[in-house]
Amino acid sequence: MRTSKILEGLQASILLGMFAASAILWGQAPERIPVHWNLAGEPDRYGGKFEGLLLAPLIGLGLYLLLLVLTWIASRYSTHESFARGSQIIRLALVLFFALIHATILLVAFGHPVDVSFVVPLGLGILFCILGNFLGKIRPNWFVGVRTPWTLSSAASWQKTNRLAGRLFLLTGAALILLAMVHNAWTLAIVLGMVAFMVIWLPIYSYRIWRQDPERVTKVDPQP
Repeated sequence: MRTSKILEGLQASILLGMFAASAILWGQAPERIPVHWNLAGEPDRYGGKFEGLLLAPLIGLGLYLLLLVLTWIASRYSTHESFARGSQIIRLALVLFFALIHATILLVAFGHPVDVSFVVPLGLGILFCILGNFLGKIRPNWFVGVRTPWTLSSAASWQKTNRLAGRLFLLTGAALILLAMVHNAWTLAIVLGMVAFMVIWLPIYSYRIWRQDPERVTKVDPQP
């Protein structure tokens, strides 16, 4: 599909641009570069040139290649295109997020004013919303989604658990966007509490749905 090729080219261009920017600015970059900020947007940890200029591009490239390989593996066992399309959207969202982080680090390193306490939570919140929109629609597979022994052995558990996960991701994304606008400990506590709730409740929920599913013993073919 033409759209698919355009999106893949866009991702490759963004990744290449990140590395190119680091290479061009390497000689002029300071030896100590802010790489972490507190809730108030103040730098609280510095790194060298390698960490400051290359860590975000390398993580973005690594995640892009990992999802690309997983998509290729999944395509060998299924003719469905839903996983491939969703994987492409996730890859693009992750690449854009790390490009945002990289641009923020570069701007701060060269003395440009950036409200990191606004930019980073906003970008992360949008990323969570994109992932949440995808989770509610994904078919059973081995690679992406809430994968527990119960979601992988019950179609009902997979569907309901991932739909719930999608809603919780959307709510967490909204909370992160709120955190970008309201910088206080209470908002941060809400975000952390929602993440902790997802980690604890989703496996329990998947088990409960599995127990209620009369077809849970039926083998589910985990294809996208």
